[in-house]
Amino acid sequence: MPRDETEAERLDRNFEDLLQELRVSQNGTQILFAFLLTVPFSNGFQKVDDFQRGVYFTALLLAGLSAAMLIAPAAMHRMLFRRGLKRQLMEAATRVTLGGQVLLIAAVAVSVFLIGDYLYNHAVAAVLGGAMAAYWTLWFFVVPLRIRQRHEGESDTTSST
Repeated sequence: MPRDETEAERLDRNFEDLLQELRVSQNGTQILFAFLLTVPFSNGFQKVDDFQRGVYFTALLLAGLSAAMLIAPAAMHRMLFRRGLKRQLMEAATRVTLGGQVLLIAAVAVSVFLIGDYLYNHAVAAVLGGAMAAYWTLWFFVVPLRIRQRHEGESDTTSST
């Protein structure tokens, strides 16, 4: 049975759903970013070589960029509040969120690469980082896209779209 709601009500509900989803991604990204911020101040950091320092800084930047993109929809909402631009906000916030999740995957993969390189070597690190990126990509993008593809044309009247 279709929902009995106006376009504005649907957009409000969709934005609330997006904010709920972001709470999960934001926490993970912020924890990773905070952890990476503390790494240079730990005793073992002096043992990393120049290559590992570069990898570390790449992971830090990716986590920071991801955090910014996953927090941005809340700031975007505040900037566009009561301007009658909820549809445009939803479209932009959705794109920014997906971009933030891509950067989160990269930040995690590069972080795992760094640890693998520190503990083992470049080859092991590459396998571990690549496997981590593939695993996260599977759950974040491949599975949902396969479900969407499998059910193309079906209507879910209880969905948040």
